[in-house]
Amino acid sequence: MRGSMGAGTADSGCGLKAARRTGSTVHMSIDAPTVRKIARLARLRLDEGEVEPLAGELSHILLWIEQLGEVDITGVEPMTAVMPITLRWREDVVSDGGQAGLVLANAPDARHGFFAVPKVIE
Repeated sequence: MRGSMGAGTADSGCGLKAARRTGSTVHMSIDAPTVRKIARLARLRLDEGEVEPLAGELSHILLWIEQLGEVDITGVEPMTAVMPITLRWREDVVSDGGQAGLVLANAPDARHGFFAVPKVIE
C-alpha cells in the first residue's frame, strides 16, 4: 500500500482518497498535494523525491489507526497509567516550618523577620 492507491480510488475533496475497501470499511490514503500542504503548515522543507514516500508512510499510519478502531473495547475501563499508582498523601498542616532563622540567614538584608528588598514603586 506504500505510495500506490491502485485503480478505482475516489477523491473525498480533502486530499484523502479511498485506497481500498474491506467489507464496510474504507481505508484512506493521503495524496502528494496533501503531503505538501502538511509540510508547508508544519514548516518542513521537503524535496520532491520525499513527497511520494512520505505519502505512503502517512497512509500506512492512517491504516494502522483505522485498525485500532476495529478493536472491541467493551467492558474495558479507561486507565490513566499502565501500572496502578497509589498516591501517598501527607497531612495538610499549615506551619511556618520552624526554619525562619535559617532561611533569613541567606538573605542579604533581613529586618524584623522578613526579607528586606529595595523600594520599587515611588
